[in-house]
Amino acid sequence: MFGKVAADMLGLSDVGTVIKPEDYDKADVDDYVMQEDNEKIFFLIKSKSDEYCFTNKALIHLDGTSATSKKRTLRRYSYHTHQISNVVLETAGTVDLDVEIKFNMGSERYSIDVHKKHLEELKDLYKALLKIAEISHENERALEFAKQSLELASTTLTRITSTESNLVEQFKGLNQAAFSWLVDMKEKYSSKDFGFVFERYINN
Repeated sequence: MFGKVAADMLGLSDVGTVIKPEDYDKADVDDYVMQEDNEKIFFLIKSKSDEYCFTNKALIHLDGTSATSKKRTLRRYSYHTHQISNVVLETAGTVDLDVEIKFNMGSERYSIDVHKKHLEELKDLYKALLKIAEISHENERALEFAKQSLELASTTLTRITSTESNLVEQFKGLNQAAFSWLVDMKEKYSSKDFGFVFERYINN
């Protein structure tokens, strides 16, 4: 017990280990992966108090208060609704035992310490998170351009004057077409599954 308390005080309990795929099912967080919806674990970091699970759809964080407490909080951040940004990888110094990966999930800031022996694996995660952030940013820009284009078309249409009796019907038809087009754009530029990114960069 004293060893665990000392580890907490020194911060050693927070140094994580990268778990191999064959051991994913031994982690507690595995129970919260939505396998029924084709969710799959691609990267898993485990410390004495926390588990950080990167799936094709979300970061699942099983948050423990300390290595000596059994109380844990489950947090889930979808890449679709919590955009990744500010990805940073800090390598170890001469006397450091750990490397650190930092990133934002929406408004939440994460800083995860991992034993320096896992630096190569962490480089793969770093590249995957950077790519997801890039794709999400590009999708956001494309959607914004689509909305601006639709607003311009709508503004132009309202300025058209006509004596045709079917102008209302024409406007209604155009409005429905525009709505369908915007829905298609959101579907196209709103990635929810990033399995293809992890498959490209994660080399387990």
